[in-house]
Amino acid sequence: MRNCFWSVLAVVAILVSGAASAQQLAITPNSESDDGAGRYSLLLISGATVIDGGGAPPVGPLDILIAHNRIEAVGPVGSFSKRPIQRTIDAKGMYVLPGFVDTHGHLGDAKKAPNSEYAYKLWLAHGVTSVRGVGFTFLPNDPGLSDARRSARGEITAPRMFPYAAFGAHWRQAPPQTPVDARRWVQWAKQQGYYGVKFIAPITEEVFAAALDETDKQKMGSVAHIAQTWVSEVNGEDAAKLGLDGITHFYGHFESLLDGATIQRFPIGYNYADEQDRFARVAELAQQSVEPGSEKWEAYLDTLIAEEVTMSPTFNIYSAGRDLAKAQRFIWHDRYTLPSLMQYYTPSTVNHGSFFFDWTTDKEIAWRNFYQKWFRLVRDFVNKGGRVTVGSDPGFIYQTWGFAYVGELEMLQEAGLTPLEVVRAATIDGAREIYEASGEAPPMGMVRPGMLADIVIAPEDPLQNFKTLYGTGHMRLDKASGELVRVGRVRYTVKDGIVYDAHNLLADVEAMVRSAAATE
Repeated sequence: MRNCFWSVLAVVAILVSGAASAQQLAITPNSESDDGAGRYSLLLISGATVIDGGGAPPVGPLDILIAHNRIEAVGPVGSFSKRPIQRTIDAKGMYVLPGFVDTHGHLGDAKKAPNSEYAYKLWLAHGVTSVRGVGFTFLPNDPGLSDARRSARGEITAPRMFPYAAFGAHWRQAPPQTPVDARRWVQWAKQQGYYGVKFIAPITEEVFAAALDETDKQKMGSVAHIAQTWVSEVNGEDAAKLGLDGITHFYGHFESLLDGATIQRFPIGYNYADEQDRFARVAELAQQSVEPGSEKWEAYLDTLIAEEVTMSPTFNIYSAGRDLAKAQRFIWHDRYTLPSLMQYYTPSTVNHGSFFFDWTTDKEIAWRNFYQKWFRLVRDFVNKGGRVTVGSDPGFIYQTWGFAYVGELEMLQEAGLTPLEVVRAATIDGAREIYEASGEAPPMGMVRPGMLADIVIAPEDPLQNFKTLYGTGHMRLDKASGELVRVGRVRYTVKDGIVYDAHNLLADVEAMVRSAAATE
């Protein structure tokens, strides 16, 4: 193994922030009195059809009784009529699901989304009640840690937060270069309050193995974006056998499945630092890897299953590659995407992910073909019993918080998962991925007695159409009147027993966008 000669922090800066001048985020303001209500001694959600998150079909109408921040009971309508209910939400004709879990979250920075309240309210407005930050930021003073504590105390309007640290980041010592240093850093990260570690930069197999072993000892999770600068040394199969808990994106998978080679065949003149080169050439892995169903394909999936690796595909974050014009004109950009964020998305040689310098038809076709193979890999993995979770990776490549999460639900269905499988991935399986390393059963992720009161209340059945979860709603023709009507949107999000009016949260975000536009 060659020595790791790149600074971990430098590589993280290149791959994730793309800007050396990123400034610290503004301090997240305390919750306003009208942001959310509760916790209630007894809250009743009445008359809903329940999609419990575990894969059971919808059942209703049912009443759900919540005491403070826990689901106390679920029963037929009227079951709790003699209880001293403090507040009732009439959910007749509506659908109740567990709060959604985003397993791949980031916050912004002063350059694109300077106040984290913007991201938090968009997540909550789309039913996301828990977010794993991988990491929330890569700034020296990570606000993800303090905001996680403030969210747990109910001081800020935000999802439940589970901060991971990028390996080697944040501490003020030299990046770990030896197995001993790797263990010291993991122990330090645990002491700071991090729930897990994200690996992205090139490190030796020995250092990686030591870090993974120490995360297990510290009961911390581990996930890897196996960067192309690293994958020739440690691919997905290698990482799985070393004990990695989860693989995010597609990196490492197809390099484990190359046909007749051990390293991707890059063209003459390729430069990883040119992001259009980097992202355009990724799609060529579809042609360079073995066919689905082949012996090598099946063996790789069997390895992931045997090693209990979780996939968090983040399909949505790369979707602009197959249809740039669509991503640039998502209908929510005008009302809900900050002008600074739209500017960040604009092609740039500085901003990470803003790589569409000359994005051509052939590049889009290559990405569409790549997606078909990637979809098949994930579908086959699920069929074999593998666990897939929902991560949105927001704030890059035209993917705005909350909206990106719903987009990921749609793309998992496109990959071949049934709607109930998608909901399971978005709820209990996301919770399991986060809590499994600690040895604890997840306290949220299903609508069951005893679980935390993390709940999504929506007027339309998302199993019939995930588009109805977008904050912009879904347009439907009323055949009787001949008029187009806007339906859907999350109505309420309950997080830890606190009831948030999702429409009010979206109005707050829209006001932020208008205010930012007025000051430009």
